[in-house]
Amino acid sequence: MLLDGDAWQRVLHGFERSSFRLETLSQYRVPQEADGIRSFLEGERLPEDYHSAWMDRVADHVARGRRVQRVHTLVQPLSTYLQFEFMYYGPHSRAGEDIRILDLTERPNPGLPDQDFYLFDDHRVVLMHYTPDGTQISRELLENPDVDLYRHYREIALNEAIPFAEYVKT
Repeated sequence: MLLDGDAWQRVLHGFERSSFRLETLSQYRVPQEADGIRSFLEGERLPEDYHSAWMDRVADHVARGRRVQRVHTLVQPLSTYLQFEFMYYGPHSRAGEDIRILDLTERPNPGLPDQDFYLFDDHRVVLMHYTPDGTQISRELLENPDVDLYRHYREIALNEAIPFAEYVKT
């Protein structure tokens, strides 16, 4: 089943225990980010007191005992988009999102798919579909996913990746 609008928001924020996202692309074309990327390219950075609705959502989930996790696989050099996105990872981490980086520049992929996905509450899988340039095509809630496989992917990603704060120190 394809998810959009309110249906997607209900799944994205309606989990009870855990949300895990695997990100695999070096660039995502999100129309709402175009101005921010342009400003980033002109040298603008986030203010020290940056705050967002996403941070509020994450903090609320964490306060309710829910885990919000993300692993982004990448290969150096960082794309402009990843440099831009990294600017947000610090504040999002401080809000309680467990963000990790799996750098595959000098190592083989440990067995992860090249498909972005979410795993909610260990049983709901949403595949994220993109064009080659990073434009999102759709979000697909799988009806009968092999949840053991997606749990396995999550465990590989979490075990092989390092926390974002540690990654940026190196």
